[in-house]
Amino acid sequence: MSTDSKPSGPPLPRVPSHSPAPHSPPLTERQEARRRRILHTSAQLACRGGFDAVQMREVAETSGVALGTLYRYFPSKIHLLVATMQDQLGQLHGTLRKRPPVAAEPADRVAETLMRAFRAMQREPHLADAMVRALTFADRSVSAEVDTVSRLTTAIILDAMGLDAPPTAEQLSAVRVIEHTWHSALVTWLSGRASIAQVKIDIQTVCRLIDLTSPE
Repeated sequence: MSTDSKPSGPPLPRVPSHSPAPHSPPLTERQEARRRRILHTSAQLACRGGFDAVQMREVAETSGVALGTLYRYFPSKIHLLVATMQDQLGQLHGTLRKRPPVAAEPADRVAETLMRAFRAMQREPHLADAMVRALTFADRSVSAEVDTVSRLTTAIILDAMGLDAPPTAEQLSAVRVIEHTWHSALVTWLSGRASIAQVKIDIQTVCRLIDLTSPE
């Protein structure tokens, strides 16, 4: 997952898993609870049968909302599944903050973090496939949601790096390449073209960019 981060400035803030689309008015407590039910239902259906199992009418019925209401929250199935990935990454981010990586070097911490994220996807391959397919199919109408997923992925990597100063342009470039590689690794693993062992090697290799771009 790529990022459109600016080449300088402070680390990107954490994007809460419950955030509505950028520039949307804040949700009320009732609206937030409804949104969370919808996302939970989306994840459950995807876990059972992947991308094709997530049907908007069934999501609405299972979540206890009107179909029109569902479409006001999520204009399409792609919007819904990208938001589901944001929610899943947000939960992962919270877990990582409670149990951060323990490796001594930033590159090793990032590799450990991304492999933990990968294993979380591995536990629910149908869900992972549905979310990755949604990202792949997303057009410009979903750009805000995709950007939120990207910013959250960036925040996870920057947290793992544990920088003492704002990231440099070179470091942010390395983060973008790492995100691209992680996303590609997910796609190749889901399609059966890469083993877990190969994914680990690729992640460890690309994370060496962190050492190469360190200002020290």
